[in-house]
Amino acid sequence: MCGAASVTSMTFFVGLGLGLSLIAAVGAQNVFVLRQGIRREHVVAVVLVCALSDAVLIAAGTAGLGAIIGAHSWIETVARIGGAVFLATYAVMAAMRAMKGPDNGLDVSTAPSAGPTIWAVALTTFAITWLNPHVYLDTVVLLGTVAATYGAEKWLFAFGAMTGSLLWFTVLGYGARLLSGVLASPRAWVIVDWLVAAMMALLAVLLILGL
Repeated sequence: MCGAASVTSMTFFVGLGLGLSLIAAVGAQNVFVLRQGIRREHVVAVVLVCALSDAVLIAAGTAGLGAIIGAHSWIETVARIGGAVFLATYAVMAAMRAMKGPDNGLDVSTAPSAGPTIWAVALTTFAITWLNPHVYLDTVVLLGTVAATYGAEKWLFAFGAMTGSLLWFTVLGYGARLLSGVLASPRAWVIVDWLVAAMMALLAVLLILGL
């Protein structure tokens, strides 16, 4: 009885560890979450959209959708092209912000007065998540495939991976506030936006090349 409970708990933690290792990789989604966390703009909405999206995708993969996508390569191709277009557009927007020059920096004492609405931020988060084919490869295909190897405990593995996603985005979104002092300078935000633009553009190129 004790041995069975130990195996069950290990299944959860294996899912947690693998989920964290995949989600923690640098990507468009993490860059966006980090930026929103630093700016303190609707962080709860951003974290929830990311975590719930991952939960849905992990559940779909565990239920068998990963095998279907793996059998139809054109689905991945369409997602890759669409994701590249979106990332390139976001890169241009970030570059335009940077070219405008310094504004007021980051005021850590008050919330942004003219920032984007919660719905705009949630929609952008949703798009960055669901238009990124790497998300499908990591959650639906890879995690779904590994979950299937656990038989009756596959949903426990999936729950562990979902928990890892929630933990990661919560830490990333709220831990980013530790950088708020460093980024209080207006010039620092110009640098951040250039870095975001470069990262998004690079990811767009990598998607087009299929890397």
